[in-house]
Amino acid sequence: MAMFSTRRPEPAAPATPEQTSRPSTSAQSTGLLSRGVSIKGTVKFRNELLIDGEVEGSINSTGTLTVGEHASIRGEVRAKSVKVRGRVDGNIFATERCELQAGCTLHGDIEAPRFVVDENATFLGSAKVGTPK
Repeated sequence: MAMFSTRRPEPAAPATPEQTSRPSTSAQSTGLLSRGVSIKGTVKFRNELLIDGEVEGSINSTGTLTVGEHASIRGEVRAKSVKVRGRVDGNIFATERCELQAGCTLHGDIEAPRFVVDENATFLGSAKVGTPK
């Protein structure tokens, strides 16, 4: 019986690091839609997503979206925070912050409490900045 009690913790010990790594990975992981990947439809995510491919459709999130420099988004974007380095054709609704970085192109409207536009960013649309009353 002593052998069984010693062996039982051994399989449990490797399971503990896996269980520990799973929550930390999912809590801190950044999703990636890489260059060359194309999606038509709705994209939903919770924490962080970097899109460097193409999306035709809506994007909905409670997290942070980064539109990579090779990305092309055609559709509405709703997220907590949005950083645009590529191209977006559609409206952006951010609950915290929207940032247009140098070299990006946005054809659409923006609603966000905080809005940052770098030099050499192209923005054709209107912006509602601030918190709604």
